Amino acid sequence: MCIRDSYLSELAEEFLKRIASEPKPGGQPAPNGANPGKTTSTGLWIHGRAEEMPGLPMGPFVRLKDGGILTVDSTTALVSRDEGKTWKSSPLFADPARYAVRPERALLCTRSGSVIVAFMNDREIANWRWDPKTSDSPDARLPTYALRSPDGGKTWETPQKLHDDWTGAIRDIIQTRSGTIVFTSMMMRHRPGRHAVLTYASQDDGRTWRPSNVIDLGGVGHHGGVTEATIEQLRDGRLWMLMRTNWKTFWEAFSDDEGASWHTARATTIDASSAPGLIKRLASGRLVLIWNRYFPEGQHSFPLTGGDNQWSEVPVSNHRLELSIKFSGDDGKTWTDPVVIARSKKDWIAYPYLFEARPGELWITTMQGNLRIRLNERDFVRN
Repeated sequence: MCIRDSYLSELAEEFLKRIASEPKPGGQPAPNGANPGKTTSTGLWIHGRAEEMPGLPMGPFVRLKDGGILTVDSTTALVSRDEGKTWKSSPLFADPARYAVRPERALLCTRSGSVIVAFMNDREIANWRWDPKTSDSPDARLPTYALRSPDGGKTWETPQKLHDDWTGAIRDIIQTRSGTIVFTSMMMRHRPGRHAVLTYASQDDGRTWRPSNVIDLGGVGHHGGVTEATIEQLRDGRLWMLMRTNWKTFWEAFSDDEGASWHTARATTIDASSAPGLIKRLASGRLVLIWNRYFPEGQHSFPLTGGDNQWSEVPVSNHRLELSIKFSGDDGKTWTDPVVIARSKKDWIAYPYLFEARPGELWITTMQGNLRIRLNERDFVRN
């Protein structure tokens, strides 16, 4: 979750020093020896069935109606006509001095061919002054925006500001079967400082947006509360949300009204470190989840962070040295066994993006760790 790059870097350095003496799984095969894997050009261990895609942008990616692939960076749109080998850039904003897209973003090509970018505006980041005495940063500001291209990324409309509150991260966006566009955002709460989740929904192809209720489950700390949600539509029509927490598992919530409101917030049985996951429906109909588990594979402990009302009110695992994947054919009732697809000796591999380039071919990239791989669904799931 974004606070400030420099501050988060300090936290990461401190955390890595704490675990320097711990056994490291990075660069090593799975504990059961079943998958020897291989090493990427950047020094990451990846699953033996995965293929590195060096030079690929971070993503997220969408397939345009004309067959191209589009992604964005801070101020430009990038389009590839050769399946990611080369990219042509064009500006996102008429005035890039006013807008810049943070790396934690969401991207969608609607069924009409419009492209939507949900983002936090880095140009307006202001007033992050975390006070350890009050466990708060009451004036922090990092606004949420929505940006729309009605013609597949050729031209872009003026960005719409949706709120000014500090937005820790924007992680996911979907279009429901009825056509509603829904994306996840966050709002910082205060006295004490903590984070909360909400969604924005559009029923007119991204021209206008309405906020949902705010899911605030309490907590204390600059990484406290519920954060960085991912969403998908279930077969029964409900929307399912998984939220990052400091409470050892993802928490979930449901919407019966296309993201207008959320209810039944509760813990899941999916163990998860304090890091975001990503859930997507594949062309096969399966759900896929990519995330950082609470403990490294085959282990039952990991150094904890927080518990001081600064990071969080409870101690929590920030395990991000492995990225795992699993699949469900029954809308999350049961899952395949988790499989580690990437490991690092020291650097975090987290904040995943997923793009199904063609049915069953999955591109997986990360904001943290610079992972850029391709794998096939059929290699991880029995038909």
